[in-house]
Amino acid sequence: MSEVKTLAKETAVYGLSSILGKFLNWCLVPLYTYKLATSADYGIVTNMYAWTAFCLVILTYGMETGLFRFVNDEKENPDNVYGTILTTVFCTSALFAAAVSLASGQIASWLGYAAHPEYVVMMAITVAIDAVAAIPFAHLRYRKKSMAFAMLKFAFVVLNILFNLFFLILCPYLMQTHPEWIDWFYRPDYGVGYVFLANLMATVLQTCCLLPMLGVRKFTYDAVLLRRVLRYSLPLLLLGVVGIINQTVDKMLMPFLFENQVVGQTQLGIYGACFKVAMVMMMFTQAFRYAYEPYVFAKNKDADSRQAYADTMKFFIITSLLIFLGMMAYLDILKYIIRQDYWEGLSIVPVILVSYIFQGIYFNLSMWYKLIDRTYFGALMSLVGCIIDVGLIVILVPRIGYMGAAVAALCAYFCIMLLSYFLGQRYMPVPYALKEILRYTVLAGVIFVVMHFARTPYSLLNYAINTVLVAIYLVYMIKHDLPLGSLPVVGKYFKK
Repeated sequence: MSEVKTLAKETAVYGLSSILGKFLNWCLVPLYTYKLATSADYGIVTNMYAWTAFCLVILTYGMETGLFRFVNDEKENPDNVYGTILTTVFCTSALFAAAVSLASGQIASWLGYAAHPEYVVMMAITVAIDAVAAIPFAHLRYRKKSMAFAMLKFAFVVLNILFNLFFLILCPYLMQTHPEWIDWFYRPDYGVGYVFLANLMATVLQTCCLLPMLGVRKFTYDAVLLRRVLRYSLPLLLLGVVGIINQTVDKMLMPFLFENQVVGQTQLGIYGACFKVAMVMMMFTQAFRYAYEPYVFAKNKDADSRQAYADTMKFFIITSLLIFLGMMAYLDILKYIIRQDYWEGLSIVPVILVSYIFQGIYFNLSMWYKLIDRTYFGALMSLVGCIIDVGLIVILVPRIGYMGAAVAALCAYFCIMLLSYFLGQRYMPVPYALKEILRYTVLAGVIFVVMHFARTPYSLLNYAINTVLVAIYLVYMIKHDLPLGSLPVVGKYFKK
């Protein structure tokens, strides 16, 4: 029981810190969209961070999981495993940073930022440091230092926000009031560059804070051990690459799908900003994932486990649809987190929200292959989703712009969701409440359509109508599946 409590505590710490970090990073969206000169500038930010996420997966090449696998092997010396992996990742990351820096001019030109090769240099150094730091962070998790892990991750987010505020708000103000204080280093027209510089500075400071917690007495290198680790870890690289492509390929490819790259960057900026508006749903699915995965494995030994999975699926979908309706009901308020010239892209928000729902359902469904030890199905389904996503992006984006990328993500997650459902029902049948789920889906769909067609020129009237419509969904949910008396803490006040 004590081990379960420890696991629950660590899951809560990791989950809450991750979700809080994502929320705080999400708060940077208004800053970028209001302070960067054009939507094309935000397109550059979106594009560079997509490439950074992709490169980070390449540079860690499954070694975090490899560390967990071999450091727990009784036949291996934990310090030897950790030292070997850390040394190896440090060397490959340093080579990457050096090579990219030397070729930064060509890379920047290829990406469409020929005048700013330093963008590429800053992001290459940042991702190299992040890749190296990933191993000590994994080691902190192995040592059950969950609070240290969470605090360091949180420190990066806070530092990144503070540096962004310094460069994008304080410095412009000082240039108007006391230019002599900062004109020796600050360039008012540098804009996007300060976003990358802020990230680099926060990463360096976070890594400095991490150094005292490295937990290694000496750096070692065991070539025989390394070959075994690589045989285990490199296949995981394929899964990681496919997974990150599914998440970032739209943002990586979009600038290349237009004859004029500035047009592509502008489209990507609008897409990226409106995509962020929909991230409330992503934060919900992330929170659900942190709670659900340990629950599934703990529940698997119980006789009623499959019914519990079915109930969880139903309530996940019910809650997701409620969030969808709530966001669409008050989108006219939420849209103010981005600047007005981005609002033309708000039409993608419902599409992105639904794709996040499909993604969450897919995750919920896909626990079956983990429980029966057939994880290769996960790789195959991810690959199918990647092919569909890339294919539709290439076909649709040149024709209908950023809406094509949103539709591509929706179709990809819908297809692999269905694939996972039918394969799961074959190998591990679960009695999902499909009729009840369908009723909620139809109800939410009807309410969404009514919201659209009942729209008036008067904002307050629209909010009133939408509030009533969301209330209808809530009343139906409470009456059929969530009686108020069953709620924790406050439920006692509603019991008869």
